[in-house]
Amino acid sequence: MSTARADGIRRRVAGNNIWLGHNGADERQSLACLKVQQISPCVLESEAAVGRAMLQEIKDAGAAKRDDLVIILLGGRGAQALHRLLGEMAQTGEGDRLLGRLHVFTQDALAPMRMNNGLSFVRDFERLLGKAFFEKVKSFTCMRTDAADLETELALYVEKLESLGGIDLLFLGLGPEQGGASHLAYIKPASGATADDVAGMIPISQSILEHHIAKFKAGGSVVSEADEAECRGATHILTLGPAAILGARRIVQSVVDASTAPAKRESYRRLLETEISDDAATRASQLDENPGLWLRLHGNVRSLILADVL
Repeated sequence: MSTARADGIRRRVAGNNIWLGHNGADERQSLACLKVQQISPCVLESEAAVGRAMLQEIKDAGAAKRDDLVIILLGGRGAQALHRLLGEMAQTGEGDRLLGRLHVFTQDALAPMRMNNGLSFVRDFERLLGKAFFEKVKSFTCMRTDAADLETELALYVEKLESLGGIDLLFLGLGPEQGGASHLAYIKPASGATADDVAGMIPISQSILEHHIAKFKAGGSVVSEADEAECRGATHILTLGPAAILGARRIVQSVVDASTAPAKRESYRRLLETEISDDAATRASQLDENPGLWLRLHGNVRSLILADVL
């Protein structure tokens, strides 16, 4: 992998992790200035209701802004109900004006991998959203996973996202980690991410790959033997970083699968209850140990959950 990158993006190495940010940023100062927020869960009756609430968030953002909208899709179970609703909308003319204003981005990806691999997040989006959705949105940009120079491609992805004015609406989940910690996008514990890191490349473990493959198969994805073999050879996860999360104008979290992923209950409880320090060094250590806490430093978050999460 090359260390080349797009202009204006600085490279920082933390252990085996590579983080991309902007030159001249003062991480300690920016982290200390962030106000700690409380999260009040919005408990809904069903996964379908969560999907409807997420769709309404897109409509509300569209009504509040004249220009185009930049949104970040959430992969996995947390947004499948939303994706089905968007796919149904795209089959009609009902939402064409709104869809035609959307610049859609993804938030993480396994790499290296062919873009048409059945185990990629993009293929899962295509399966649920449908062809009409991609034809009607203004643009769709994913993290390139088949490039010879993944790091430079990730920097170019960041530059395109920022050239459109940044993130209007970021959909996030909550991934459980050991000891009740959690990850956002794919910012893993002990990965060294800071408040100034826009995106990163995280080494991937074999256990995560096995979980990913099993999850996609259970979800109905069509996976060939070649797809599975290539996926098992992936070495990294490309992910948005804390700076992208903190810079989003609105965050909508959804946690709908505690029944099948019960570890999310403890992770969500820690997200709500952890007392985040005012001391910059202590705060940095807390966030590195439990990256899900980055959500508590954003002032405009809606957390949609089902009752079983609590």
